[in-house]
Amino acid sequence: MANPRIARVFGAVNIGSFRVSALIAGRSETGEIMVLGSAHRAAQGVKRGYVVDSQAATYAIRDAIERAEKMANTSVSGVWIGCSGAGLASRIVHVENDIGGRRIEQEDIDHLLVSARDVIQPEGRMVLHAQPAHYTLDGAHGVGNPKGLHAERLGVDIHVMLADGAPVRNLTEAVQNAHLDVEAVVASPMAAAYACLTGEERELGVALVEFGAEVTTVSVHAAGMLLGLATISQGSGDITDAIAAHFGIRRFQAERLKCVNGSAIATPADHRELIPVHGPGEEFTGQLARHADDKNRVPRAELITVITTQLAGLMDEINRVLKSLGFVGARAGQVVFTGGGAELAGLADFAQGALGRPVRIGRPIAIKGLAEAHATPGFSTLAGLVQYATADPLDIRSVGPRGGGGKGKGLIAALIHALKSNF
Repeated sequence: MANPRIARVFGAVNIGSFRVSALIAGRSETGEIMVLGSAHRAAQGVKRGYVVDSQAATYAIRDAIERAEKMANTSVSGVWIGCSGAGLASRIVHVENDIGGRRIEQEDIDHLLVSARDVIQPEGRMVLHAQPAHYTLDGAHGVGNPKGLHAERLGVDIHVMLADGAPVRNLTEAVQNAHLDVEAVVASPMAAAYACLTGEERELGVALVEFGAEVTTVSVHAAGMLLGLATISQGSGDITDAIAAHFGIRRFQAERLKCVNGSAIATPADHRELIPVHGPGEEFTGQLARHADDKNRVPRAELITVITTQLAGLMDEINRVLKSLGFVGARAGQVVFTGGGAELAGLADFAQGALGRPVRIGRPIAIKGLAEAHATPGFSTLAGLVQYATADPLDIRSVGPRGGGGKGKGLIAALIHALKSNF
């Protein structure tokens, strides 16, 4: 049976501190989403989620997208990009209008959203997203679509995502210099949530921890929307650095030890196991690692001690952030870890003990054609960018006279306006 015809192509680029990844997906005439090509390469010019060398970042972005285009056998002119730095902040704005008990029409909804748009106070920051989460009828929450219903007062909760303007402009310019249009800048916690949280989890309450190479983002979701987030300037790369410093070895050797032999859970057998610092085919220079035997092997137990010591400090920070976001007591449900750092063996068990809450590892929810190598926690944000793009969520800045009434083009125009004038 022939594959359905592709009606539209979407491109996504996630610019991380460890890797730059790109994905090209198509939406068929029947609405099915399928991955056409995906690729990744080592990051350049990015530190802690911020572009620090535009030329190097542009080269990495261009290389990643060209690899994905080659696999997809098609090209893209515009991409959705993820943002994990830029001082992301989230807030909820509630607005109500009088309806007078009559039936709610589309004009009432549009008027409400325009009113909500005028209430947003970015305070000199850039508005990345301003999206209606759900509506209220006379104070009753959880209404998905109020059209056709009756109410005295119609309200809406708007989720607003703010960011610092300069870092976002640096990010977009690095992409534009790679000869790509920026369709939208998407906060990485929102993209990751699209990829690995279920609708039920987002409704009941869940914390999403995006464990990246140099930045860990903690976001709390409930009632179907993102309620708050915070970033921690620590990541899995700090574990790698601690291993390299402890054993006196090269960083790439420490990364391999962490990924291949590392674990967040110790076992009695670890003390008897020695693991080689040098990889297969790697030339031995004669310089032994600290605490290594004459064959340059180190105790696995010692490696795990370094890893768990670093993780314990990170979990303390995550616990502190969760408390500040109100994720405590009866409101504290499951915690989902995703991102490249979440691929560490035994992390879920360690985090569950440290946080005192159920923990699972979040991976991209199945997308047809997604390569096995990219169906891992490290690529959740990348997959989520495409899912966000295809969902095309309504942004209130695209409603009414200023936005032209359409969702897609109005959103892009609003983003460009925000980039130029900080909203």
